Amino acid sequence: MVKVCAITVFPGTGYSSLSYLHRFPLDTLKIDRSFISGMGDDSEGMEIARTILPMANNLRLDVVAEGVETLQQVALLKKLQCKYGQGYYFSKPLSAEGTAALLAGDLAWQACEQTV
Repeated sequence: MVKVCAITVFPGTGYSSLSYLHRFPLDTLKIDRSFISGMGDDSEGMEIARTILPMANNLRLDVVAEGVETLQQVALLKKLQCKYGQGYYFSKPLSAEGTAALLAGDLAWQACEQTV
C-alpha cells in the first residue's frame, strides 16, 4: 500500500502554511473548497489555483481540488491541468460499504467525461 501525505493549502493558520512544504514529507496539496467554490475565469480563486498548480508540479506534488460541484469548475480545472478533484460533482459522500461498491463497479460513478 502506498502512503500518501497531503496538506490543504491556505485557509486557517498553523500547519497549512506554505512554509511547511519543505518540512513535511508531502505527496499531495489540496486546494481548499473556498477557492474552488468561487472559481471563475477572472476570480481570485482561479488565480490561486493558477499559482498553486505549477508550484506543486515543480515540487513534484499532486494537487487535489476540493469541493468541485459544477461542470464549469471541472472545465476550469482541466484548463489548468489539475488532474484530481473531489466533491459533489463526482459523488455524494459515501459510507465505507458504498465506497467499496463504487470501486467494485456496483454503483454508477458520475464521471466528468461530459463535453466541456
